[in-house]
Amino acid sequence: MGNEFVMNLFFSGWCRAAIVSAALAAGMANAQTPAAAGAKIPDTIEQRAAACIVCHGKQGRAGSDGYYPRIAGKPAGYLYNQLINFRGGQRKYPVMAALIANMSDDYLRELAQFFSDQHPPYPEPQPSAVNAEQLARGQQLVTKGGGKAPACVACHGAALTGVAPTIPGLIGLPRDYLLAQLGAWKNGSRHSAAPDCMAQVVQDLSGADISDAASWLAAQRVPADARPMTALPDKLPLACGSALKEAVK
Repeated sequence: MGNEFVMNLFFSGWCRAAIVSAALAAGMANAQTPAAAGAKIPDTIEQRAAACIVCHGKQGRAGSDGYYPRIAGKPAGYLYNQLINFRGGQRKYPVMAALIANMSDDYLRELAQFFSDQHPPYPEPQPSAVNAEQLARGQQLVTKGGGKAPACVACHGAALTGVAPTIPGLIGLPRDYLLAQLGAWKNGSRHSAAPDCMAQVVQDLSGADISDAASWLAAQRVPADARPMTALPDKLPLACGSALKEAVK
């Protein structure tokens, strides 16, 4: 599969955004009935996070459509940085941008920490639609690297569960989501803090490489006790601004 396939997966996310945005708008409109307006809404973190679970599932365990990512258990610094990026336009997704446009940094930190503290069970991996040769190639890229691109495990941890405070895990994520995000870096639609190491990595990967790596990652079963590592055993292979940005105090 070539670059066109990866790009199509990225733009399909925009279609999902439009649908969900309409659903959220309808839900908010329905909530403004006189009865609802007179009801006292509890000011709890669970209530504040309620809008997030529309797409990300209960406790942030992931949506049921195979696209929206799991946010439960991810490092709090990573989640906070992504919220800041959505608000600031470095990541482009209309639903997220609209949802958090007026939220303060402290509010976003609270949401990030809440979902980081959630550890519901992971679902079984999605059935793979690619052949054994492609999965083997994906495993090679993820665990050993390929060409100039370093192995994913060099930054995301040996178990690919991420590294606190700012590096996310890669297993337990849907293939469509992985393809969309890697495609966004590939075409310059997604950016991270400079130096943007992911933008550099994907330029050394072909569309087929990205598809194979995403397919292998999505096919991996996540251990029941999966947690982000507390520190990398070695120096990062590339300078990475987002990994050094410890935003949660």
